[in-house]
Amino acid sequence: MTPTITAFESSPDRGRGLARDTRVRWALEEVGQPYEVRLLSFAEMKEPAHLSLHPFGQIPTYEDGELALFESGAIIFHIAQRHAGLLPDDAEARARAVTWMFAALSTVEPPIVDRMIAILVEGDRPWSEQRLPLVENRIRVRLGQLSARLGGADWLDGGFSAGDLLMVSVLQRLKGSGILDEYPNLSAYIGRGEARSAFKRAFDAQLAVFTAQLPAG
Repeated sequence: MTPTITAFESSPDRGRGLARDTRVRWALEEVGQPYEVRLLSFAEMKEPAHLSLHPFGQIPTYEDGELALFESGAIIFHIAQRHAGLLPDDAEARARAVTWMFAALSTVEPPIVDRMIAILVEGDRPWSEQRLPLVENRIRVRLGQLSARLGGADWLDGGFSAGDLLMVSVLQRLKGSGILDEYPNLSAYIGRGEARSAFKRAFDAQLAVFTAQLPAG
């Protein structure tokens, strides 16, 4: 069967590829798996039909026959397990790739998302000017550690894996912040991920949803 994923009907990021369905699209493109997309409004995301798939009323979800999954990391792990191309065959290398998946989502992404919240949600609070530098310093600590580990390598552990897919997706949230300029090897790392044909197809697919909503002319 062809799996179906859910995505924003009107993406808050204006088609920049930051919504988490892009990660899942990218994984499916990497393994050559066709998929369908069901677009949801914010109201529909809170309705019982969607909450039965995602108890927190978010996107993406993944449906394949009787199987329904939520959380982008879990969905990508499932795709990587079922299809060749995102996890190494060697058991130990595979375990390391999975470790990087967890590191991207559990260690690197939280302070980056915290920065977005500090700017977009808390920017008008009287204490925001003091809080934002603290959040950005936490990001710099993580990026410094990640930069040192990556060094001059192309990917985190040998060839490209689901760990790199998620790490690149997480780091993209910092584009335009100026922080990535301090870590040239991480900027180049993101560029290598974005240069992959599978990423380009995924990005173009989610961008098409947004551009289709723009008025003509």
